[in-house]
Amino acid sequence: MKHLFSCLKRYRAEAVLSPLFKLLEAGMELLVPLVVAKIIDVGIADADKTYLLHAFLLLAGFAVMGLGFALTAQYFAAKAAVGTGAELRRRLFCKMQSFSFTQIDEMGAASMLTRMTSDVNQAQTGVNMTLRLLLRSPIVVFGATALAFTVDVKAACVFVALIPLLALVVAAVMAACVPGYRAVQQKMDGLYLSTRENLTGVRVVRAFRLEEQETAAFEEKSNALERAQKRVGRIAALTGPLTFILVNVAVIVLIWAGAIRVEHGALKQGDVVALYGYLALILVELVKFANLIVTTAKAVSCAKRIGAVLDQPGEAQGPAAEGGPEILSGDFYLKDVSFTYAGGGAPALSDITFGARNGETVGILGGTGAGKSTLARLLPRFYEATEGVVTVGGLNVKEIPLKTLRGAIGYVPQKAVLFRGTIGENLRWGNETATDGELTEAIRVAQAEDVLEAKGGLQAVIEQEGRNLSGGQRQRLTIARALVKKPRILILDDSSSALDYATDARLRAALKTVGCTVLIISQRVASVMDADRIVVLEEGRIADMGTHGELMARSALYREIYASQTEEKK
Repeated sequence: MKHLFSCLKRYRAEAVLSPLFKLLEAGMELLVPLVVAKIIDVGIADADKTYLLHAFLLLAGFAVMGLGFALTAQYFAAKAAVGTGAELRRRLFCKMQSFSFTQIDEMGAASMLTRMTSDVNQAQTGVNMTLRLLLRSPIVVFGATALAFTVDVKAACVFVALIPLLALVVAAVMAACVPGYRAVQQKMDGLYLSTRENLTGVRVVRAFRLEEQETAAFEEKSNALERAQKRVGRIAALTGPLTFILVNVAVIVLIWAGAIRVEHGALKQGDVVALYGYLALILVELVKFANLIVTTAKAVSCAKRIGAVLDQPGEAQGPAAEGGPEILSGDFYLKDVSFTYAGGGAPALSDITFGARNGETVGILGGTGAGKSTLARLLPRFYEATEGVVTVGGLNVKEIPLKTLRGAIGYVPQKAVLFRGTIGENLRWGNETATDGELTEAIRVAQAEDVLEAKGGLQAVIEQEGRNLSGGQRQRLTIARALVKKPRILILDDSSSALDYATDARLRAALKTVGCTVLIISQRVASVMDADRIVVLEEGRIADMGTHGELMARSALYREIYASQTEEKK
């Protein structure tokens, strides 16, 4: 909740003015029963038309002023709520940008999307209703009770007995609803995850004709969410009926007691109507307050989920960038490095020791699950080594500011990710100030000149996730994007798998002219055989290391991989 209040601080004036105008509106409503009582006891009883006209004009004035106060209050409440929601979304997005790969893995994309959308919307709605009703409803209830005592003390005792019972009902409902709404949001995370997976993998689902199974699985999650919503909805729905029962019992008692007192001359007919009016006001306000409690329960649950994200520390940035060490060369070294994923059990990498001098090309070869990609992610500190030391440019990566470290490393992941925009805009992610000539040169080295020609130049539009490009085109453009930043170290994490052998060979030849250290991760021997050093990984350990010729001479595993792929080419 502290983050919600922190975001609301920017709207202090609105947070004060909205309840204030609501209280002024409530004041108008509280005066109406007294005027109605006078109309009955004076205007109608004495047939005083002038009095009735004045009373009518007074009520009309109350209505107009109340409407103005209500609209003004709604404006300020909406402004504060929308602004608070926007600030929460901004903070969430910034916080998620700061998360390490481990934190992202643990939280999951679906859960983060739920917090950015559904949770923030619920919190925003809660702020809006709270500003309008949190003070208004109690003030009306207690104000109506106080004014009832000015009408008749004995009859007003009904109000005194009623209010504690109503407060008990509201408190009990809220206590039962908050955990329920938290469970609902968790089930919504699961539903969003299922939806996201199916939309992303729709082609695979249809290729395997699993539409019916996926639909059944989705319906199961949807039904579980529905049951959770109904369960908490039933509890929340009790508020209205219980409130109506208590208030209507109070009305019966009031009219019965009031009729006796009118018959004995201790009370006027208008006073009974005024007392009934105050009970009606209390009923309406308590129904509103019950809805507020339900909405607030949702908002509190969602605010806690948002807070759980914002309270996380984010990725350690290392020392301050100002005056920090600079990376002057592209050499790197891993010494006795081991790594275990959070909750992963067995180590993904064990006792890794190798390195590269500036300008060298190193190949990492191994089968699926050998730990190749994990190893690549240790250099830019996407993950931190569990044991051992990783150095870049002669410096421990933990002592280098992340901005400096990642600015010196060009990383091309397995999945070629492009964003909606032009080719030029995507390439300038590597360097915002890059000239068209620098972009063209990077495209030439990445063997993507034909892509540029086919699509119509740097201003050609790339659709979301690069859907209007082939897999090979996307890979070459992502390589070009990494080259635009002119990195000291270029990491290609199986990022040429969609290229044919001839294009792959031209790419590797062109990379030798760039002058940076190149780390090529691949399952294809052809992609690494020209490297200055090849590291063969097997089950997270280095099985052997050397040049292509050396490995062919002494490594049975390397020869086996080479032979199997040579046969495939034939």
